[in-house]
Amino acid sequence: MRTLILGGVRSGKSRHAEHLAVQHGGSVAVIVTADAGDEEMAARIAAHRARRPAHWRVIEEPIALGRALLQLARPDSVVIIDCLTLWLSNVLTRSEGRLLEPESAALLAALRSAAGSVILVSNEVGAGVVPVNELARRFTDATGSLHQRLAAACDRVVWMVAGLPLTVKAPQAGGSSAEGSST
Repeated sequence: MRTLILGGVRSGKSRHAEHLAVQHGGSVAVIVTADAGDEEMAARIAAHRARRPAHWRVIEEPIALGRALLQLARPDSVVIIDCLTLWLSNVLTRSEGRLLEPESAALLAALRSAAGSVILVSNEVGAGVVPVNELARRFTDATGSLHQRLAAACDRVVWMVAGLPLTVKAPQAGGSSAEGSST
């Protein structure tokens, strides 16, 4: 089962991903993409860490998500990737965008071939105004394109609003997953 969870900042995306992972019942690995560049971000990261069960495997990977996903994915497991918009920021700012397409392609390929279940978490940024600077426009464009590609590759897409999950795309009856709606 491949699940994409989208929503605004503080909409409950990560909590919902964690809830789905617990429901899955198998082992859980989390790939986190955030760097603590300031005190506020460090506090956010600490809150996420404190909320996760201690036995979950957590790795930090700011760029090579496809490679990390393939390393962690197991048939009886679930891998959470949190968060794709922070990952896109890393890719755009650290490589001046040169790694955007190859790393996006690697992530999509890994998503399609990874064993087990995968839950992707990302902020929806395209519902606001068009940004005034070039980097911000590249970021919103890249986010929208990535979300469309991921949504096409995922079995389920969930939109989070005020902590409530709204299913945008549901697994097809008789689909490839025997897990039904558990992840």
